[in-house]
Amino acid sequence: MTRFIALSSAGALLILSAVMTAPLRRVLVVDDDDDIRLLLEELLRGAGYGVLTAKDGRDALRTFHANPTDVVVLDLSMPELDGFETLDRLRDLSDVPVILLTARGGEIDKVRGFRAGADDYVVKPFGRQELLARIEALLRRAPEPTHLEHYDDGALSIDYGRRLVMCCGLPIRLTPLEFRLLSTLVEHAGQVLSADQLIEHVWGHAGGVSRDQVKLYVSYLRKKLGQEAAGFEPIETVRGFGYRYVPPAA
Repeated sequence: MTRFIALSSAGALLILSAVMTAPLRRVLVVDDDDDIRLLLEELLRGAGYGVLTAKDGRDALRTFHANPTDVVVLDLSMPELDGFETLDRLRDLSDVPVILLTARGGEIDKVRGFRAGADDYVVKPFGRQELLARIEALLRRAPEPTHLEHYDDGALSIDYGRRLVMCCGLPIRLTPLEFRLLSTLVEHAGQVLSADQLIEHVWGHAGGVSRDQVKLYVSYLRKKLGQEAAGFEPIETVRGFGYRYVPPAA
């Protein structure tokens, strides 16, 4: 039996107003190829996203500065300011999720992209549904802990509001992803987190993220924190289980 729910005109208008005023999640598409840019714009608009486009890196930075978006799809091979340089400058502005789009699928390029702060990597030619799924996964990404304003254990200090990290009295510059990784480990200090748990907390999805990638980012973090420094080895590997942050002894 089909059931109908009667709504008053006022109730119907209220629901319609809520739908009409709900903000669209917006994606910035950056690619110097007009055909690919148009294809992505049509694909994303059809999926219900608001779309901004840029034909090169400089145009992308100007566009993002004026109209910040929720996700950036960034081509690597562009004249003048390429994708890597654009990503580096974009990271000075925001920790917006970035998907690198490229015809180069080599491991060196992927590692370079992740080290620069990219969140995901899609190789051309790509499946349309795969790209949409990766964008949706980034939008569902678990945020970094925000209930803490400041952390300080005598060796490591984190100002969450200003995203400033000090280690042994020295400022540490982290990419947004490295910051999320450190924040997650610190929030669970003393607790062993598996690679799968870190993927869930830091990346917020499993697609395209491997345990080797987690291991790689942990190694980056260790180097930046001066892991080899005598007397302070905060990130510990528990073989067969995962990683944990160990605060210095009181």
